[in-house]
Amino acid sequence: MPGNRTIRFAAIGILAGGFSGLFGVGGGIVMVPLLIMLGFGERRATATSLCAIVIIAAAATALHGAYGNVRLGDAALLMVPAVAGAGIGVAIQQRIPERAVSLLFALLLLAVAAELIVP
Repeated sequence: MPGNRTIRFAAIGILAGGFSGLFGVGGGIVMVPLLIMLGFGERRATATSLCAIVIIAAAATALHGAYGNVRLGDAALLMVPAVAGAGIGVAIQQRIPERAVSLLFALLLLAVAAELIVP
């Protein structure tokens, strides 16, 4: 029988995968906060989420592709600068306190929520 940790991780994975397929989010918005609630540090939660999201994103991309929703040219235009941005983000995250990362992330989520509510 699976342990409590396995069940929690499975639940987090299902939520993240569902949000990934539905909204294109899941790793940062679902997995990272829930992993932090389970006792992961900000950096370990982020890295673990990024590792898991690679496969989740590939699966969701394939399924969206089957529905004709993927535009590879547009994705490539986003991908190249995003890879550079990821490197910059990781470098910054390693140099500031974990609490600051959490607070910045919370502010980002609040700003996005406000934009969605009041366009």
